[in-house]
Amino acid sequence: MSALAELRITLAGAERVVAGGTTYGEALGADGKTVIAARAGGELKDLAAQVVDGDVIEPVAIDSETGRAIVRHSAAHVMAQAVQEIFPGTRLGIGPPVENGFYYDFDVANPFAPEDLKRVEKRMREIVKQGQVFSRRVVSDEDAREELAAEPYKLELIGLKGGASDDDGANVEVGGGELTIYDNLDPKTGDLCWKDLCRGPHLPTTREIPAFKLMRTGGAYWRGSEKNPQLQRIYGTAWESRDAQDAYLKMLEEAEKRDHRKLGAELDLFSFPSDIGGGLAIWHPKGGRVRRVMEEYSRVRHEQAGYEFVVTPHLTKSNLFITSGHLDWYADGMYPPMEMEGATYYLKPMNCPFHITVFKARGRSYRELPLRMFELGTVYRFEKSGVLHGLTRARGFTQDDAHIFVTPEQLADELTSLLQFVIDLLRDYGLTEFEAELATRPEKFVGDPAEWDEATAALRHALDKTGVPYIVAEGEGAFYAPKIDVHIRDAIGRRWQLSTLQVDFQFPQRFDMEYQAADGTRKRPYMIHRALFGSVERFFAILLEHYAGAMPPWLAPVQVAGIPIADAHVPYLKVVAEKLAAQGIRVEVDEGDERMQKKIRNAQKAKVPFMLLAGDDDVAAGAVSFRYRNGEQKNGVPVDEAVSEILDAVTRRAQV
Repeated sequence: MSALAELRITLAGAERVVAGGTTYGEALGADGKTVIAARAGGELKDLAAQVVDGDVIEPVAIDSETGRAIVRHSAAHVMAQAVQEIFPGTRLGIGPPVENGFYYDFDVANPFAPEDLKRVEKRMREIVKQGQVFSRRVVSDEDAREELAAEPYKLELIGLKGGASDDDGANVEVGGGELTIYDNLDPKTGDLCWKDLCRGPHLPTTREIPAFKLMRTGGAYWRGSEKNPQLQRIYGTAWESRDAQDAYLKMLEEAEKRDHRKLGAELDLFSFPSDIGGGLAIWHPKGGRVRRVMEEYSRVRHEQAGYEFVVTPHLTKSNLFITSGHLDWYADGMYPPMEMEGATYYLKPMNCPFHITVFKARGRSYRELPLRMFELGTVYRFEKSGVLHGLTRARGFTQDDAHIFVTPEQLADELTSLLQFVIDLLRDYGLTEFEAELATRPEKFVGDPAEWDEATAALRHALDKTGVPYIVAEGEGAFYAPKIDVHIRDAIGRRWQLSTLQVDFQFPQRFDMEYQAADGTRKRPYMIHRALFGSVERFFAILLEHYAGAMPPWLAPVQVAGIPIADAHVPYLKVVAEKLAAQGIRVEVDEGDERMQKKIRNAQKAKVPFMLLAGDDDVAAGAVSFRYRNGEQKNGVPVDEAVSEILDAVTRRAQV
């Protein structure tokens, strides 16, 4: 097209006419610092790329999620360049942006040492200061193979047909995708400094990377398979400003203090003994108390909401998982089979097939629907050791699993009440900031598109009616159903995915489920999967970190510590403790040999919400000194008044 030709584009909702050859950066008036890329027709574009007639163009700001991903992707390239310069002969794996940062995998002679990261980061800062230009060019498969002949991992990506990306090991465009290389060019001479197979986009130059820091190293199998070579991975973080990065690093420091594994040991809640096996937790008495309170409260709330309780086995014959399809698409995540009495058994990875067997145990009428089944069911998944992470990623865990069977006409209202139930129960645990994602039909799916549309509309209706803020995650539903994922933000701003609501048409069909309709015909129900906590273990860990171990009084393993000033005051505090215990309060009187001040410090270290101290004056007055977890204290409080205040805080689920 001639440079003098006129092109029509749409910008900020208004049509504009620009000259041929106009770049996205020119059309947007972008400085490459605040607006760093463009989106046209749903595709991301470098600012240096030329607009196309009919483009609808949107700016990509550096402080948006997409903008941060571009910053991090660019930082990953700079890191890879620095590594290859410092360690000649290093071969490149992949280098994607990830949440809060980036990484790159390298085939290098020796594992990276801490001093190596310092050298790499120093060289990265020099490259950033130099302002090398990120320049995109389209190449053929043949040319790419010739240029990257020394990079076997890149050649493998090219061999995955139709183009490749360094975004992740499997993210390869199949058919019709352009194969592109990004060159890093010297800003003064235009000479090539470095290059990488990549689909982009990138910042205009390395100088536009505002803030970055290398974090740690680790091993990683090529493309995530243990059958492939193990590479060395360097993790880093990058942000739109120094202030944003400093805030993130401060959050990491706080997160380290709140790590549930550390708190679990310090507070004597749970452990992971090596002789038990990886990913399998042992609950200690104090942790068991908290877990029991969580589970019992959940049971009560479910009963009030009309759920029926079921209990199902931990293992089953393989037939159930053949029918459900788990052995077709989830076998790698299941524990190996057990052969017994001529039959093959599996530990269950999910509860849903068992709940279906309850539904099918006898004929069902439309009058019984909605039928809500609930189970605290322990499941087992053989997660790879490299992804295990305390209670948040375990091999054995208990799901607060519910499955609701409804008529098609009941679906929308049931989802609405179900979502409200989820939000209300999470609020009871002190979580208040919610976001949701509506995951819609992917390109590869099973079932009737009309049913998908109906279910998606019902899920959207539930979100709109309950007022939960949400985004639409286009094409990110499971292959068999759309879903809502509910996310919460914790006390230090981290986002956790918790509850899932999923409409399922496939299981009712696979298991040939039916109910008798009002007109006497046999119809197939819809099925809703719902895990509210996700798992009891993971939810426990999230709460523990959210509260930094200082659980609210109703959840604290020990709610009250009785602290005598001298041994002579122990009997008096035991009588007070009996009054509290009679009201269901978890109380302990410290009869140890330590001095009073040491006992107070012990209770504070154990994060006990309330301490009741007693000396001669308190005994004479029938009172206690009432001390709070934050150090505040009221003296001479009558015992009955102290008991009443504690009961009130527990009953109200107060956040103190």
